Amino acid sequence: MDTAFLITAFVTLFVVIDPIGLAPLFVALTQGMQARARRAIALRACVIAVVILAAFGLFGEALLGFVGISMPAFRIAGGLLLFLTALDMLFERRTKRRQDNAGEATADVDHDDPSVFPLAIPLIAGPGAIATMILLTGQKPGVEGFFLAMGVMVAVICVVLSLFLASGLIERALGGTGIVVVTRLLGMLLAALSVQFVLDGLTAYGFAG
Repeated sequence: MDTAFLITAFVTLFVVIDPIGLAPLFVALTQGMQARARRAIALRACVIAVVILAAFGLFGEALLGFVGISMPAFRIAGGLLLFLTALDMLFERRTKRRQDNAGEATADVDHDDPSVFPLAIPLIAGPGAIATMILLTGQKPGVEGFFLAMGVMVAVICVVLSLFLASGLIERALGGTGIVVVTRLLGMLLAALSVQFVLDGLTAYGFAG
């Protein structure tokens, strides 16, 4: 088993999905609901996100080949996308955008159940997570690589589910300042990982060694 791949994949997906940052938004979206309803919404959102990410992990590279995009090119583009996500985390732009999405869903009477939008899409299975799944399955092609990436993705979603179920306690424990500090640290880590993806893509093209 490729331990280095598992660690890199877990850290990358964890940082991109950002379960800690999602916890207070889950609290806001399910405010006033009974515990049973909140558990059902949390479980439904996570299951939908797993299905979406698994589909892109399985068919994403084939889709890229169909439209004529090479895996190294997508790796570079995905690395740049992850770098922009890291900048958003470092400068609080991603948190504000997620809060805006959450606010839009709360204000819309047709979105009494936020499990699909905005929880599953785009907060959990957003563009960054989708790109990361395609990158990871492309980085280690074959059945083994797919199942390793799937296992890591399911593990991260399980962390998301656990934090959703305990979001109230975590929010009180960390406080606003604690959440900001953790988000900044994860942003720095994601920036470094995104640069590595770009370098891997350039190496595949022979521009870096």
